[in-house]
Amino acid sequence: MIREAELMPSPSPARWLEVSTVRTASGLAGMRAEWNALLDDSQAGPFNAWEWLYPWCRRIGTDRQPFVLQARDRSGALVGLLPLGFDYHWVLGRPIRRLAFLGESHVGSDYLDVVARRGREEEVARTFASALWELKEQWDVLDLTDLHEDSVTVRVLRETFEKHGVGTTLTERYVCPYESLGRGESFDDFLKRTSRRDNYLRRKKWLEKQEGYRIEKTEAPGALAGPLTDFFRLHAMRWESDGGSQGIRGRGVEAFHRDATQLLAERGRLRLYTMKVGGQAVASVYGITHGSSFIYFQSGYDPAWRNRSVGLVLVGETFRDALEAGLTDYDFLRGTETYKSDWTTKQRRTVSLRVLSPGGDGGWFVRREQGMRQVREVAKRLLPQDAVERVRRLRRRLSAVRG
Repeated sequence: MIREAELMPSPSPARWLEVSTVRTASGLAGMRAEWNALLDDSQAGPFNAWEWLYPWCRRIGTDRQPFVLQARDRSGALVGLLPLGFDYHWVLGRPIRRLAFLGESHVGSDYLDVVARRGREEEVARTFASALWELKEQWDVLDLTDLHEDSVTVRVLRETFEKHGVGTTLTERYVCPYESLGRGESFDDFLKRTSRRDNYLRRKKWLEKQEGYRIEKTEAPGALAGPLTDFFRLHAMRWESDGGSQGIRGRGVEAFHRDATQLLAERGRLRLYTMKVGGQAVASVYGITHGSSFIYFQSGYDPAWRNRSVGLVLVGETFRDALEAGLTDYDFLRGTETYKSDWTTKQRRTVSLRVLSPGGDGGWFVRREQGMRQVREVAKRLLPQDAVERVRRLRRRLSAVRG
């Protein structure tokens, strides 16, 4: 076992802010109200919410030591958060201290970043960048994944470390399709500018003639059990033939989502849509609202209803609901699947930033990672394609079992 490093609060060189760290799960648990107030007054994305990151620590990142940087002004008011945690690795007998975002794995958290009071993003990012430089003896690898490509944090961290002669590595991650929704725009007008209008209208007309057809939207914290069970079942059915879902794998991840959906619903941020026909749930969408945005997180459907396009119709209904609620942005998150591009015309991208602490052992971690990647590439070249596909499906199933 690696003993947890002693991490002391570090005062910011900026006179108007002081940086300290929250390093325990109990400390993190007590931050909800203050964290929410800051998030509501920021431009940070939905997966920087306490309701997402705290259950991630409890259910998935149980081996992570929280290292949440917080910046406060002279009055003690919270003006910035950087939700990090330590992930420890052994490489050739060397302990490697990897510092990364909470929420970075298993749950598809796009747009992770600093949470800063609106208008003070660059000041807070510079304060945290300076603090990370001061604390460089206490970490080996700084791995920040899935930030928005235009994030101020990326630019400021690169400037800070490169000013001290420390190189940084920026890597492209995912394409995230999205669509802007006009204020006051009707759903009919929106449909006219998509490639799915005719198919959507035809399929919906057929479904509406079926006995017991309805779409239920669940938002209340006390009403989630049934719709969430339907969602997990339909999501698993959708991906079963492909070796299992990459998005929701195993009991640990399901437990996380049960916690997170409850907490998000308490904040009025959750939308679970269930399509039923004849009393049977045939399609489901798990959505989140954040500011003026609708976030399409995951979905599922019964493959027996694939030819009736139940997934297409339900996605269309989530667009209708977003427009009627006055939302102005619909985000499909990572992935360039055709069903997303059929509804959207715009894209965002995410990136990852890696910094190796000068004098640390992060290079060993990187070399091991590169070696594993090379082994996988050689295996892909040597094995027949069908064997590669079988291995991929087996890995998914084993991952779900471990989860």
